[in-house]
Amino acid sequence: MLFNTIKNTTSSISVIAICFVSLAILYFSIQEHEKLYFESVKGDLDALSENMSSDLVPMLAVQPDEFELATMLLRLDPYDNVKYAFIYDDKWLPLQSYHGKAFTQVESKSYAQYEGVKTKLPGVYVDNDELVALKLVGDELFPLGYLRIVLDSSGPLNKSKQSLLKQVLPITLVLLIVVFAFLLWVQAMLFFPLSRLSRIAQKIQKTHDYSLKINIKGKQEVTSLSTDLNLMMETINQETQKNKQYTDRLMEQQEVMEQLASFDTLTGLPNRQFFMDTLKKELTEAQDEVRDLTLMYFDLDGFKGVNDSFGHEIGDLVLIEVCRRTKLSLREGDLISRIGGDEFLVLLHNEPSEIELLQISERLVNNLNVPFKVRTWEIHIGVSIGIAKASDSNFNVSEFISNADTAMYRSKLTGRSRHTLFIPEMMEEHKRRLLIANLIANAIKYDEFCLHYQGKVNFSRHIVGYEALIRWNSDALGGISPAEFIPIAEQSGKVLSITKWVIKRVCIEIEHLIALHGNQLVISLNLSAFDIKNIALVDYIKEMFAQYGVSASNIEFEVTESAYLDNFELANEFISQLRGMGCSIALDDFGAGYSSLGYLTKIDLNTLKIDKQFVDHLCISKKNTLITKSIIQMAKQLDLKVCAEGVETNLQADYLIAHGCNQLQGYLFSKPTNLADIKKLFLDKKLQ
Repeated sequence: MLFNTIKNTTSSISVIAICFVSLAILYFSIQEHEKLYFESVKGDLDALSENMSSDLVPMLAVQPDEFELATMLLRLDPYDNVKYAFIYDDKWLPLQSYHGKAFTQVESKSYAQYEGVKTKLPGVYVDNDELVALKLVGDELFPLGYLRIVLDSSGPLNKSKQSLLKQVLPITLVLLIVVFAFLLWVQAMLFFPLSRLSRIAQKIQKTHDYSLKINIKGKQEVTSLSTDLNLMMETINQETQKNKQYTDRLMEQQEVMEQLASFDTLTGLPNRQFFMDTLKKELTEAQDEVRDLTLMYFDLDGFKGVNDSFGHEIGDLVLIEVCRRTKLSLREGDLISRIGGDEFLVLLHNEPSEIELLQISERLVNNLNVPFKVRTWEIHIGVSIGIAKASDSNFNVSEFISNADTAMYRSKLTGRSRHTLFIPEMMEEHKRRLLIANLIANAIKYDEFCLHYQGKVNFSRHIVGYEALIRWNSDALGGISPAEFIPIAEQSGKVLSITKWVIKRVCIEIEHLIALHGNQLVISLNLSAFDIKNIALVDYIKEMFAQYGVSASNIEFEVTESAYLDNFELANEFISQLRGMGCSIALDDFGAGYSSLGYLTKIDLNTLKIDKQFVDHLCISKKNTLITKSIIQMAKQLDLKVCAEGVETNLQADYLIAHGCNQLQGYLFSKPTNLADIKKLFLDKKLQ
């Protein structure tokens, strides 16, 4: 009965565990020996370092003598396990060092690196198998210096443990060998049935035949295990069949997921990844077959305003309709992809001729210019298209797309809702734009910008204000027009730094202009759409006014219609804060943008500026003349001042004054002039 079950057999031979207890005793003996040894060495080091730190007090209280300090450290010579020691002053600068007998070149790195010691508290501690004593010399509030002694804690300890093991280990090893041999014999006898069971399991693993039956006789546990395994095998066989069915369904779902991963979820068009993979393949084939490819890159003009004004839900519906109209504009076989937001790429099938390309582009522009009727809204957007040939990019996919993007950017610059074919010269312009964007920071740093002022006159033709206009004479590129560098600054996110420069420069120079024309003079500054989205700019304006003693009543900020309406709520908050400071606000280029009389009742303005395009045709075009007259009358009804810009003839000036225009601005009265020339001109008039 004693050996009928594995449980009883294991209990019977558990006496053998006594052998393992001997090993445990040996292990804990070594551990205790190590602990006692370490405490002894630590106590000795603590006492030694404490005595030496006390003896260092009179040495560091005066100008330290290197010989005395070296002599002090030589007291460590009798100790074989000392690696090195340092004496520092109160600033942690080494005054004297000592290399002990345990010091080797291997420890030179840790020997040299003492920066981390500064963060340690005085005491004795272990650091990387080293026993370190760090003692404060002097009082804690008024330290004179520090003593650091480093001992090799592992070397001597290992020697001591080796000595102990030499005495105990032979007996322990003999005992373990005997126990191990006996245990192997017992295990061989007990686990022979389990070995047979293991071989059957390996056979099942190779054949995956879970219908095999196990019939192994042995002790009660083995018999019970065989029965349980047979039940488990039957269950596994059933689950295997279920898993096969589940795997088949997963494969079907994976195919669906791969389909979804290649297409845009909103529009159903191929997504960027799918398009790029296809484009790379087509470029390789086209290059091998010596044929060209044509790529169209387009995005929607004014789409951001749709999202801001109507919400993203309406914007999504517009995008869906854009895709539908685009497909109708293209040919069968043309591949269109939405690569993000309102940007699209089209790979044209079977390289079209110039006439076909023109027809496709015109069809796309015309179809997308038709107003979109979404729910109760009628939405107007346009499209700017860039077209590129693969041969112009040496069939490089990145350059191919970049060329199309560059051409699309040219379409936007030249008026939008049009298409442009890439030519290599555009790349030079693209490089120039990048160069200008990179030079803006240096232009501010090295004071390459300057301000010119264009006068504004009243009905008596006396100057009552100036508009501050920035000019740039670059050391690298020469004179650069604001019409060129301002849009680049806006696109590169650097326009705010230019605006801040203008504000600061006006604050510096305004006192000279007021001295010439009196305290009622008003200087106008232009703000971009990017500026009025940054509410923190108001704090900067307040700071400049305070720093240079500028009165807010002498400053007017001009904002274009398009900039104001780009984000109406933010712009209103920004303008309200400027008005609260006492600044006046002018709406620039009125009538040239998205004029809507409704918003004039919602914004707090002082002045309407009539756009130059109306003034140019004044008294020439009956419609323009009537519109200009109506703007002036409307402004009067709204209690707003009116300033007409671009006045170049006396006929224009007389008409505007006769109909109640408050201010006139243009070459008839003053060209943009720098401050020095304004002063000189004013002085010459006084002398006359």
